[in-house]
Amino acid sequence: MAQVEVNNVTVSQGVRMLFSLMTPNESSFATVQEVPKYVNQATPYFFGLILLEIVLGWLKTDGPRIKLNDFITSLSAGMMSRLPQLVMRSLELSAYIYVWNNFRLLELPWDSAWTWWLAFLGVDMGYYWFHRFAHELNILWAAHQVHHSSEYYNLSTALRQSVTQQFSSWLVKDLGPLEWILNTPSHHRVHHGRNPYCIDKNYAGILIIWDRMFGTFAPESDKVVYGLTHPISTFEIWTVEFLYYPYLWQRFWKAEGISNKLSVIFKGPGWTPGKPRLGDIADIPQITGEEMPHDPTWSPAMQAYVLVQFLLLLDVYNNLLKDQTILSEMTALLLTAYVLLSLTSLGFLIDQRANAAEMEMLRCVLIMALQQFGYIKPLVPLLAFPIEAFVLISAVYWSLQCVNQRINRMKKQN
Repeated sequence: MAQVEVNNVTVSQGVRMLFSLMTPNESSFATVQEVPKYVNQATPYFFGLILLEIVLGWLKTDGPRIKLNDFITSLSAGMMSRLPQLVMRSLELSAYIYVWNNFRLLELPWDSAWTWWLAFLGVDMGYYWFHRFAHELNILWAAHQVHHSSEYYNLSTALRQSVTQQFSSWLVKDLGPLEWILNTPSHHRVHHGRNPYCIDKNYAGILIIWDRMFGTFAPESDKVVYGLTHPISTFEIWTVEFLYYPYLWQRFWKAEGISNKLSVIFKGPGWTPGKPRLGDIADIPQITGEEMPHDPTWSPAMQAYVLVQFLLLLDVYNNLLKDQTILSEMTALLLTAYVLLSLTSLGFLIDQRANAAEMEMLRCVLIMALQQFGYIKPLVPLLAFPIEAFVLISAVYWSLQCVNQRINRMKKQN
């Protein structure tokens, strides 16, 4: 009986891939060239789970568990996190192969199940320590805080960093004996909480045993409130990604003495002079349980517009990653710039910023130019004309909005 395949992976393999249930034989390879692009293979199944989560959340709560503004921001962060691969992926592989060829201490048989299991345990413990360092070293927290900036806890939140962390909060509250071994949804909910008892806890990737062994485990108790201890309250992607760096630099610059300056960088985010290395837990804002996520009101029409534009952008983005090896450097740079401009402009629209109309007008004009010169082509050729018409109408609309805003500003000045 024929098996259905998506991205050269059977449905069974795709689902098992998401939950680390692949066998050694399925995930052991003799050469680097044989290793598949796991993220590309898993993406359709991951989005399938997101759709399932939305449906189940709707049935359980009479409303969506995922907010469009937060969802798009999480996807935007995920898209930005993969763009450096256009230039860095080959460098990473080359560096790894160089270290392997010249500095390896021993060589284990690649086709042995023992090698696979040892690698599994080694990588999972390595992930625990790197993840812990990302929380306990301020310079690494500057990057990792992006992943924790969402005030929601769902599958889309994983995209603010990667798709390796699996969120399944729509399942069950407790997994019985597995809670002692695996990093279950309950344990990872604690990790994403900003309650005082949740801070710097449950770093595990797959096995929770590392947290139990090294003293960073906390079970779920009080209602978990998600996000950063000081919420950023924005959906604009550049702010989400880089807001912490100016703050870190400001703290570094104001710190007195080289010792305090180095402590700002290499101690925890909550450290201040005279406090413990990771800061004082008493300084964490108290949680009442009544906190509400940042969710400003925006019209259904604008939500539909942003969603359609984002879907069109996803098509361009996927083609960019798929065709990166055959695109010229200039084309790749041009499309990368377009993706970044689009993520910025859509974030401005979601945040309802004053200059959002001007940026979106410029973006629509750029889209028309890219369409005219063949840089952007629709997934379905029959949609080419409707998409071009939609972009043209959008450009005219935002142009009129810009004119109207300028007239209103002139009236206020007079």
